[in-house]
Amino acid sequence: MGSSVSTVDAAEREWLAEAVRIATANVAAGGGPFGALVVRDGTVLATGTNQVTPTLDPTAHAEVVAIRAACAVLGDFRLTGCVLVSSCEPCPLCLSAALWARVDRVLYAADRHDAAAAGFDDREFYDLFSTPRETWSLPVAQLVTTHHTAPFEAWHANPDKLAY
Repeated sequence: MGSSVSTVDAAEREWLAEAVRIATANVAAGGGPFGALVVRDGTVLATGTNQVTPTLDPTAHAEVVAIRAACAVLGDFRLTGCVLVSSCEPCPLCLSAALWARVDRVLYAADRHDAAAAGFDDREFYDLFSTPRETWSLPVAQLVTTHHTAPFEAWHANPDKLAY
């Protein structure tokens, strides 16, 4: 089972309830059963629902949609000081997005086992990442070329870069 939060205050319970509410409403609207909020200083900056099937975008998970919207609200790609609240334990894609966005914390209601019982088996991805790449059904391999590091050299040499 996922790790539990031992001290969830009333506001956090309300955020989780809202994430569950928008996820449930999204099912009726033709989307997937996932909802998320990005909260800063007790204020909901943005919400997101799973839009994978309506938008034909496999990355349009509720958490990613909420992160994108919150970044637009703040005018920043960093969400430091924010909490990502999700109706379900974020999958590896969404956890990666949360890490890249630099959120302070992630809270979720249902876990990966609950999702699997409904036919969303994110456990496959968690399991995959714990195995050697050579055993994956999706081949992932490096092809070294003469100039394969040129983009990084250009980045390193650019005095105007905005590090992330």
